[in-house]
Amino acid sequence: MTPKNEARLVLTCILLVIAFASTGAARSISVKGYVLDSACAFTKELKKPISAECATACAKAGSPLVILSDDGTIYLPIADNTPASGQNEKLLPFAGQRVKVKGKFFLRGGSSALVIEKIEALSGQQT
Repeated sequence: MTPKNEARLVLTCILLVIAFASTGAARSISVKGYVLDSACAFTKELKKPISAECATACAKAGSPLVILSDDGTIYLPIADNTPASGQNEKLLPFAGQRVKVKGKFFLRGGSSALVIEKIEALSGQQT
């Protein structure tokens, strides 16, 4: 193999790795964190919800609930079907609570999304 062909092969492999890494392919993850409304998660830089009542009130007023993980990552819960549906109904019973979530993780453009497969409250860990 000539050096020119070797370089082409290496470049092709690198491009394939980049292409597959940016496709947003799902992988299963488990996350621990708090369920709170998205506005507070972004604008107030909270480490946990102010209260369950506050998170519930904001969600009922239309603010999407998100999961704020222990490492500070904000996960937007999404549906994986079409037409997609909001996920507040699934999260509302856990508003303001610390939870463990298992699901399919997607990363695109710096945003983290999660298709929730299982969610459970972590006992005794409410705001």
